[in-house]
Amino acid sequence: MRTSFLSILSIFLFLSLPSLSLSERCNPKDKKVLLQIKKDLGNPYHLASWDPKRDCCDWYVVECDPNTNRINALTVFQANISGQIPAAVADLPYLETLVFRHITNLTGTIPEAISKLVRLKMLRLSWTNLTGPVPASLSNLKNLTFLELNYNQLTGSIPPQLAQLTNLGAIRLDRNRFTGEIPEEFGKWTGSIPDLYLSHNQLTGSIPKSLGNMNFSTIDLSRNKLVGDISFMFGKNKSTQSADYSRNMFEFDFSKVEEFPASLVSLDLNHNKIMGSIPASLTKVDDLRALNVSYNRLCGKIPTGGNLQSFDVYSYLHDKCLCGAPLPACK
Repeated sequence: MRTSFLSILSIFLFLSLPSLSLSERCNPKDKKVLLQIKKDLGNPYHLASWDPKRDCCDWYVVECDPNTNRINALTVFQANISGQIPAAVADLPYLETLVFRHITNLTGTIPEAISKLVRLKMLRLSWTNLTGPVPASLSNLKNLTFLELNYNQLTGSIPPQLAQLTNLGAIRLDRNRFTGEIPEEFGKWTGSIPDLYLSHNQLTGSIPKSLGNMNFSTIDLSRNKLVGDISFMFGKNKSTQSADYSRNMFEFDFSKVEEFPASLVSLDLNHNKIMGSIPASLTKVDDLRALNVSYNRLCGKIPTGGNLQSFDVYSYLHDKCLCGAPLPACK
């Protein structure tokens, strides 16, 4: 009887110990990979909670899927971390979210191995000092809905293969050091048409004509070295809300743009070589809330109507000979 009692007591005590593996949700393979990532990053204080004695589903900046208990999110943000993105992140096969953001001491290149994470829906590697090219193999991540690689030091040309990411809602490649031309393939996107951010780079050449066939809700190509005629980027049948082509070297007759998207809310064309006059069709855009055509070669009277008189003089300054409200009256 005494032996039976002691056996029951031992079982009770065993099951009541919270630190034992019986109560741990974390997949042991994922835990091993995370500990390798921590080691590769130099065991930073930011990952102090990554204690092998604790359940990794309870660790800081990671999440476990409630059904599979596999690590599905790694979100490292504003961390005092130095070094490179460990290639070991690619050994977390159930990742849907991968973020390294606002980490200025993060250096090196984007690991090619990330392209193995075929379940990824969100990839944000931004506000770091990452260098080198964007791996074309990122086009393997067919489930991506958001790709953010901005505020880095990335170089080389933009891989045309990224246009194969047909589920993207937005692609942010702005504020890097990309060179070359905008890929022709970006005008052949199938599936959802993403918001396109390519500003603050060193892109050259003209915008591919194929982009005129795309219905971008937001497009920002500002602060590059782009040239040519972009009148084909406008049209009544588009649903563009925000378009920024400022601080390039675009040169075309603005007066020949006969139709604008009715949905247009913001249009920025400042610091180009645009000539002609402001088209009267712009007065028909009822929702236009922001306009800047300053520092161009525009001439003539600013059309009356719509919202064109609601903008301040800075929207029209330093053009060749624009006149009329809000500028001084035409002579």
